[in-house]
Amino acid sequence: MNYKLLFICVMCASFILTVLISKWLIPVLKSRKMGQKILEIGPRWHKNKEGTPTMGGLAFIMASLITGCAAAVYIYKSDGLSAVFPFIFTMALGLAGGLIGCIDDAAKLRNKRNDGLTPPQKFLLQLIAASLYLAAMAIFCDTNTSMHIPFTDITIELGISYYIIALILICGIMNSVNLTDGIDGLASSVTLVVGAFFALAGFMTENALPDGSLISLGGIMFGSCAGFLVYNLHPARVFMGDTGSIFLGGLVIGGAFMMNDPLLVVIFGLVYIIETASVMLQVTYFKLTGGKRLFKMAPIHHHFEKCGWGENKIVIVFTLITACLCALSLFAGR
Repeated sequence: MNYKLLFICVMCASFILTVLISKWLIPVLKSRKMGQKILEIGPRWHKNKEGTPTMGGLAFIMASLITGCAAAVYIYKSDGLSAVFPFIFTMALGLAGGLIGCIDDAAKLRNKRNDGLTPPQKFLLQLIAASLYLAAMAIFCDTNTSMHIPFTDITIELGISYYIIALILICGIMNSVNLTDGIDGLASSVTLVVGAFFALAGFMTENALPDGSLISLGGIMFGSCAGFLVYNLHPARVFMGDTGSIFLGGLVIGGAFMMNDPLLVVIFGLVYIIETASVMLQVTYFKLTGGKRLFKMAPIHHHFEKCGWGENKIVIVFTLITACLCALSLFAGR
C-alpha cells in the first residue's frame, strides 16, 4: 500500500467535498431558517451572530462518510478486514455522536432557544454509543484491558475497570469538543491539528509498517476541518452545531483507542479538557462562594474574550498550544 498517496487522496477528497457540500448546504440551512440562537448571558458582541446557520457539521460528516467508505475499501483490499475494523468502528462512533448532536440541534431549533436535549438525555445517548463502540472493539479488534501511562514504560492491567475509564474518556471528550466549539473556527482549527497528529502517528508505528486506518482517520479529520474552516473562520458564515462538534469528538477519542493508547488524549486533547474543566471549576466556585466567579466567563475561551482577546487570536493561540501538545505526544506513546 502506498500510504503517502492514501493520506494525500483522503485529505484532498475530504477537503474538496466539505467545501462543495458546505457551499450547497449553507443556502439550504438559511432558507429553512436554521439559525443559531445566542445566549443572553454570553458576550454581548456574540448577538451579531444570531441567525447564522447552524448544523453545518452535516457537510463534513457527509464528506467524511464518502471518503471514509472509499478508504475502508482500499485498506480492506490491501491489508485485510481485521486492519480496517478499528477505522470502521471509530467512524461509526463519530456518526453516532453526529446523530446525537443532530437530535440536540433539531430540538433547539424546534424550541427556538438554546436548549435541546437535557444533559442526562445527551449523556445517556453518548453512553450507549460508547458502550457499543467498546463492545465492537473488544469483539472484533482483540483489544486488551490494559492502559499505558504516557511518558513511562508502565502498562496497568485494569480488568473490568478498563471499560469504566474508557466510557468516561469517550463521553468526556465528546462533550469537551462540544464545549470547545464556542467561537468561530476554534473547534475546527484545534481538531485539524489533532488529525495531522493521528496521520503522523500512523506513519511512525513501532513495527515500521504504517497504520493505514489511523492515517486515513487523520487525513479525513485534517481535510474535513480545513474545508469547513473556509466558511467557519471569523466571521463565520456557518456553525458546525452539536451535530459537527460531537461527531468530531467521537473521532478524536476514537483515534486514541485506535492507537491503543487512550490516556494519550489527556495530552494531545488537553485544550478540550481545559475547556470542560473551566466550566466545572466555574460552577463549583460559584456555588461554594455564593455567587462569585473564578473566570469572567466559562468555557475559558470566553474568559479570554472578556479579557479583550479577539476571536482569531484565541483560535491561533489554542491551535498552537494543541500543535505543541501533539508534538509532545509523539514521544509520550508506547
